[in-house]
Amino acid sequence: MSKISSDDERLLSRDEVEERFGVSKRFLELSAMNGTGPRLIKIGRSARYRPSDVKTWIAAQEVGQS
Repeated sequence: MSKISSDDERLLSRDEVEERFGVSKRFLELSAMNGTGPRLIKIGRSARYRPSDVKTWIAAQEVGQS
């Protein structure tokens, strides 16, 4: 069994998502309740996020020119 050494694969807390991506912790809390934010992983009472899921969600929020 190999240890994942990449920080990009480490699950992030809401505080870490806010610091790394600029998405507020409060928005993440609210969007978790109504299902509009990035995909999350529940571990016990903790919410964790894959960096790739946050990046994908951010990209999907882009508004194109009409």
